[in-house]
Amino acid sequence: MTPKPRSLIMDLFGDYLRYNNGEARLGELTELLSAFDIEPSSARMTLSRLKKQGWFETRREGRETIYTLTESMLQVLAEGRERIFQRRDSPWDGRWTMVLYQVPETERAVRESLRKNLSWLGFGQLSSSSWLAAHDLMREANELAELYPQASVDTMWTSTDSTAKDKSLALRCWDLEELAGDYREFIDKYAPVEQSRDFERATGAAALVMRTTLVADARRFTFRDPRLPLELQPRDWPGREAYELFRRLHAYLGPAARAYVESIIKSSLSTYPPH
Repeated sequence: MTPKPRSLIMDLFGDYLRYNNGEARLGELTELLSAFDIEPSSARMTLSRLKKQGWFETRREGRETIYTLTESMLQVLAEGRERIFQRRDSPWDGRWTMVLYQVPETERAVRESLRKNLSWLGFGQLSSSSWLAAHDLMREANELAELYPQASVDTMWTSTDSTAKDKSLALRCWDLEELAGDYREFIDKYAPVEQSRDFERATGAAALVMRTTLVADARRFTFRDPRLPLELQPRDWPGREAYELFRRLHAYLGPAARAYVESIIKSSLSTYPPH
């Protein structure tokens, strides 16, 4: 399934164009998106909408419009990249970060926004107003609470008296069975690509499309994965295997995809990360 223009634009900036001073010309963006069969009219419409939503600032140079990421979007991309590319299966100290909240019934939008942000941070929903994370996210939770003065938010440390109970809590907070299935589907799809060395034959626009599709497929489970400590992971958990496969293929496809983007923007991507 081809990613939507909105997601493609995020991936193009996240993986490439933010290393071009976070900007690109409209003509360059439409040409890059054409590799994914996105029509110029659709590209222009999506970019206009994203500008209104605060993703971009624009300026004119002659007859060309230049789109530049806003500072807030640069931060979003940096946080997203860390979630996708950093994985730490570290030992656990036995404590959960817990968030409890109360939101007036008249503030449904606040409740939904708070839940969305808790999920983004890595919390799982235990009950209607109780969320848990198996990592030290106290600072992040307190910062999030300050953004919602309409809600009453409490944060605390909590623990049980057995690993068995902790594993049960994890199963209640996240659909780990579905997530494991998605990981295995990813492995089944991309392990043959690595084994056959198909990525070595991808050049130009094909390399960009393959690499961007890889990122889009990985993102479908990355932001749902609570990154459970080793002690809480179910038996034969496929998360690490899928992650390492993703990292290898992303690195393999990097030079060809990056070269194609540079050929379109006619500039070298500066301070580009290794993966």
